[in-house]
Formats: sequence, C-alpha cells, structure tokens
Amino acid sequence: MATATSDLDDGIADPTPMSALRRMRGMAGPVDPSVQDNLLLRATRYVAMVPLLYRIVAVLGALGEFLAQSGGAGAPAVVVVAVLCVALNLFGLRWLLRTAPFHSDNVARLLLLDVVFTLVAYLVVAASVPASSFTSAMQVPGKELLGGIALLTLALGVQYGVGLLVVSLPLRMVAWWLSSGVFNVKQGFVDLGTMLGVALTATGALVLLGLGTRLALAYGIRNGRLAERARQHRALHDSVLQTLEILALPRKGDPADQLDELRGIARAQALEVRQMIEQAERESAEEAARPLGEKLTALAAEMAREGLRAQLVMAELDEETLDEVRQLAIRDAAREAMRNTLKHAGTDQVVVRVDEREGGIAVVIRDHGTGFDETHRPAGFGISESITARLAEAGGRARVESSPGSGTRVTLWMPR
Repeated sequence: MATATSDLDDGIADPTPMSALRRMRGMAGPVDPSVQDNLLLRATRYVAMVPLLYRIVAVLGALGEFLAQSGGAGAPAVVVVAVLCVALNLFGLRWLLRTAPFHSDNVARLLLLDVVFTLVAYLVVAASVPASSFTSAMQVPGKELLGGIALLTLALGVQYGVGLLVVSLPLRMVAWWLSSGVFNVKQGFVDLGTMLGVALTATGALVLLGLGTRLALAYGIRNGRLAERARQHRALHDSVLQTLEILALPRKGDPADQLDELRGIARAQALEVRQMIEQAERESAEEAARPLGEKLTALAAEMAREGLRAQLVMAELDEETLDEVRQLAIRDAAREAMRNTLKHAGTDQVVVRVDEREGGIAVVIRDHGTGFDETHRPAGFGISESITARLAEAGGRARVESSPGSGTRVTLWMPR
C-alpha cells in the first residue's frame, strides 16, 4: 500500500491508462501494519462491500425461485449452501466494517477461503440435485460465483477476477456431469456472457475508484499547500510584523530604558522565530503539557513584557476540556487580539475572561480604548486570518465587537 500511495503522489500529472492500471493494481500490494485505514485502503474497503451485499440478496432470491420450481427435490443441500453463503458474506461485511487495521496476510486468507467455499458449494449442489431441477438449483451457488468474480477483481485486480472466470468454465462442465452423468462442454459456456459482464463492470468500478482516489489526492495536495501558505503568512504576521510595528510605536521614558526594552523585545522575537523555523511550529513538550489556563497566564506575562497589562479572570475549567490543537488556536488568536489592543486601542490595559459557555470554552478579550467603526473597518489580515480563520480551522468561531469611544470586545469560542 505504501508503494501504491507513492505512485499516486508521483504520477498525478501522468494520465496514461497503463500507469493508471499500475497504480490501481498497487492497491493490492503489502499493507503497512503501522498505518490504519489510509485513503486507498478505505476506498477499497467500501467498494468491496458491494459484491458482498449483492451475493446476500441474489442468493436469497435464487433460493426462493428454486424452492418454488423444484418441488423439494434436492432442497436440503441447496438450503444449507444458501445459508452458509449468506453467513459467509455477512461475516465479510462485519470484517470490512471493523475498526482494526488491515493486514495483507489476513486479506489473502479470507479471499482464498471465499474462493474455495464457492467452488465446493458449486459441486455440492450439482451432486445433490436431479437434472430436472439442475438449472434453478445452480443459480444459488452461481450467484455466489458471480459475486466472487467481482470481489476478486475489486480486491486484488482484474487478472484475479478473470482467473476465477476461467476456472468456472470447467467447473460448470464437471457440475453437469455430477448431476446428469454426461460430460457436456457446452454447459461450461452457458453463462459466459453474464460472467464477462460482471468482470467488465467490476473493472469499470476499479478504474473509477483509481481515478477518484487520484482526484482526491490532487485536491488534498492543493488545499494542503494553500493551508500551509496561510499558516506561514499568519506566522510572519503574528511574529516579525507585529514586533516591527511594536518597535515603531512612540514610547515615553528614559532612552536607555527604552533601548533595553526594545532589545528585550527583539531578543524574545528572535528566539520565537528560531524555534518556529527549527521545530516547524511544533510546541515543546513542556508547552504541550500545559493546560489552557497556564497557556493564557504565560501569554499575559509575554504581553506584559511588550507593554500591555492583561488582567486574567479564569473560571474553573476541566483540564481535559479541549485538545492541544484547540488550546493553541485560542491562545494564538488571543495574542493577536491583545497585540491589536496594544497597537490601535490607545490603552495599555485589557481584561481577559475565560469561562464555559454554550457547551464550549469562551475567551473574551475586552479593552476600553478608542474602538473603531465596524462598518468602515478596512479589511485586514489580523482579524480575518489570525483570529477568525484560525478559530474556524480548529472548529470554533470568533466575534469582534467595537464602536468609537467604547473600546473593543473580541469573543473566542471553541467547542469541547
């Protein structure tokens, strides 16, 4: 499976039918036990359910038709075979729907068991029914055989489905001989058209599966690149650009103290950028272990070094309320809101309240600065990307409320 995924990634721009077939055949390759339900394997799993469902419905329908036409001749053997067919397919469906990882050895064993059972069931029914009811009785294992051709084609490849189709030709001749005592070559080709139709249909489904997976990979790669670009833009905006703007703000006091403060800000920013580059924005083990309250407390201390006094009001929260990704989204969006206060609000004080609300966690950043007119606010990267988009990507939402002279309120909400 790892080989198939690599082929798909490398061959997105290669539309030739042979390369597409090679990639689709790779779906039957070895499965990495350390990878659970990757894209190709999951797609194959759900497609393989179709022939299993078909066999359950078709076998039961063929059994009903046989019982209505045969008058009971050979019925016990046919009923037993039909029950076993349904049970085996139900087990296959349950196995496909389980949450455990797939292993290629187990798949091979189950498919081999399915083929052997289908062939044996075909011969058992042929040997148990008289020639007068042979045609209707053989529809029961015949439906199982048709589904087996489709299943092998979808699970392993076209050559395996065609292989079972070829095996079924002498199998039908032997079955007729067991029932009537006469070896008839023509009986082997009675349903050849139907079997070829099933094989072609399964092949078409396999082609569509490969093309659909290929399209999904291309779509995911493109959106992944766009998301990574947006993440990098946010990182630059929230770090380098914000620091440069803070350095440009007018300051009061002794020039020597101002110089020390600017050096401290620059030193802290240089450290943050270095960590971002070296660790690709992965938080250190100590930071990842912090609950949300400690993250916001550390943020308040960070903002104090930049000149903003933040009063943090925390309600009692369950430490396991939010996962790490959502906690970091809240913290980074709160940092952007507080830096906007420092730059634009004309005040150095802000209140941050954290409590539970509407089945989630709400963080409200409130200042009593100059505020702004929301209807005339120019489109800016900070609010739209560093606050609103960041919360939305983690499953939350953000609301910014402000008016001239009344300050600004930023509400960050994240579901549990």
